[in-house]
Amino acid sequence: MGFDTTRPHPARVYDWMIGGKENFPADREAARRILDLHPEARRAFVENRRFLGRVVTHLVKRGVRQFLDIGAGLPASGNVHEIAHALAPGTRVVYVDHDEIVLAHARALMAGSDKVRIVAGDATRPREILGDPVVRHFIDWSQPVGLLMVALLHFVSDEQGPARIVATFRDALPAGSFLAISHGVVEGWEDRKEEIRQVSQAYVRTREEIAGLFAGFELLRPGLVDVVNWRPAGPAAPTVLYGGVGRVPTAAVPRWAAR
Repeated sequence: MGFDTTRPHPARVYDWMIGGKENFPADREAARRILDLHPEARRAFVENRRFLGRVVTHLVKRGVRQFLDIGAGLPASGNVHEIAHALAPGTRVVYVDHDEIVLAHARALMAGSDKVRIVAGDATRPREILGDPVVRHFIDWSQPVGLLMVALLHFVSDEQGPARIVATFRDALPAGSFLAISHGVVEGWEDRKEEIRQVSQAYVRTREEIAGLFAGFELLRPGLVDVVNWRPAGPAAPTVLYGGVGRVPTAAVPRWAAR
């Protein structure tokens, strides 16, 4: 399958924003339009990557030894498996993405690793991801899973049902599993949502709408906050991204895994 480098792709725009080299002129032009709309956007992308690192570190320290990273994006410094393996070398990681460039780079980087798998999958079709043989068998569904949906769901329209997508994964997770989300937030300038979508391809949402995605989860402290305020190493200026981590209650019974 080929890929169109004349059209910007969120993963490659993100790659340029955090200083990567796997992007094309169309991606760089889209990134510059985003910066024209919000000059601090690049810093938000960097802080989002740091948020991911703190989340993975925290969950590994809580005993999580397997991660399912949906919409993983292009490999970059501080990949999930690198962070996890530095603390617990036996941790298993499954990366899922639908972009051919992402998949090609990930497969080349992870070649030979017996603790990492790469899967082609579209987040808007969660049952297909859950039914993938690698996802079903490489992940131990009797043990807690760290489900990562970082900077992903703001690329899912209301019509595609982000809450439905999360609920489908939630029902598959064993008790004691965790879900991490970061998401573009719009507060006080909702009238610019369509302009933002046109420029960035992102469906930014209010804090209340993002909080609704954690239905059925117990939010860890400090709750749903600006990503720079989620268990930070130090003070940082606010961004346009909110993030949080929820836990599947221990009384939960994963319906999918029991089949």
